[in-house]
Amino acid sequence: DGWAKLPAVFATDAIDAMKAEIETAFDAFPSERSRGDKDEFRYEMFNRSAACQRAIADPRILAVVEPLLGDDCHVIANTAWKNPPDFKGGPWRCDAGPHVPRAEGIEWPDEIPYPIFAIATHIMLADCSRADGPTAVVPGSHRSGRLAPVDLMRIDDLAYDGRPPQLFEVAAGDVVLFVSDVWHRGTPAAEGEGRGRFFLQAHYARRDIAQRVRATAQANQCSEEAIARAATPRERAHRSSRPVLLRRLTHRGRRRHRGGAFRSLVRHPLQTSRQTQYQGFTARRGGPSRRPPAGQAVPSTR
Repeated sequence: DGWAKLPAVFATDAIDAMKAEIETAFDAFPSERSRGDKDEFRYEMFNRSAACQRAIADPRILAVVEPLLGDDCHVIANTAWKNPPDFKGGPWRCDAGPHVPRAEGIEWPDEIPYPIFAIATHIMLADCSRADGPTAVVPGSHRSGRLAPVDLMRIDDLAYDGRPPQLFEVAAGDVVLFVSDVWHRGTPAAEGEGRGRFFLQAHYARRDIAQRVRATAQANQCSEEAIARAATPRERAHRSSRPVLLRRLTHRGRRRHRGGAFRSLVRHPLQTSRQTQYQGFTARRGGPSRRPPAGQAVPSTR
């Protein structure tokens, strides 16, 4: 399906702690982008909140993520979202990918497990009903090898292989996960009925996909001299992974952020041996098995 739900992962005290520290971050840090919804989110929450840092290292989440991404996976983004009651929704999109692009009509063979490169998680901090504009995913669309059709990006009933969208109508404390390639969107809130959405988002990825925790202007691999030498718009701002050096000036640089720092960052606050065992951020290959507990839901790779 490309998505899964873990019910009641976080109790009220953990939810309240995250909400309080996220509110503090919204007050303490200005908007970090120029986009229209810039006031609805704050980046790098594990740097700004101990409660959020604990949450994204929760072993119940890692037990799902690590078998799909490897026990050396890491967090590449961690963003808090507070959408307003009149949330307008957005178009169908992928967070990244498609990682294995294919033309329409070229099917993936069922005997080969579909590769997963990145997984998004939403840690829900408030109940979210249909009226609030929940996230929707199109089950199975991560296997398409394509982006959602351009002329259908705003329709409510986009389907793939005959399968309609699945809405994340969830309760505070639930965690929903979906593969980054899956077609998904925030749906519009019902006029006059929405309460807004409040959730902590974390993206986990294979180790070879670099972090983008901070905006590119704040964290990048480019020296001032290299930036100054970028003479053309293509050199400065081209978003392709092809022979272009810089993305710093106009884009977050999806795969050019500093990697690896989070492994040491999260180790210290984890107090129990189980948390230490399950944190993929410090694990090395050949360490303890990261198999999920019996009965644990795991997003389908097929």
